[in-house]
Amino acid sequence: MSFKIIFLVIVAGFTVVFLIQNVAAVTVKYFFWEISLSLALLIFFIMAIGFIMGWFLHAFLSYRKDKKEVAEIQNDFRTGKK
Repeated sequence: MSFKIIFLVIVAGFTVVFLIQNVAAVTVKYFFWEISLSLALLIFFIMAIGFIMGWFLHAFLSYRKDKKEVAEIQNDFRTGKK
């Protein structure tokens, strides 16, 4: 078996154990909003939101860096620098 398959099976096993051990319902309150859900589901949603926010932040910062580099190249082209 390849390393990837073994690694995925191990991660899946840890995930199943985590889900089984964290099935207790928790209540989240935020101002006037209240929701009850599984602790494992709450952790998953929080991690997914963090992953998406990090992805967007990385894309935004990369876009700004690329935009700055393009502006510098265009400026160098206009002034005749190499």
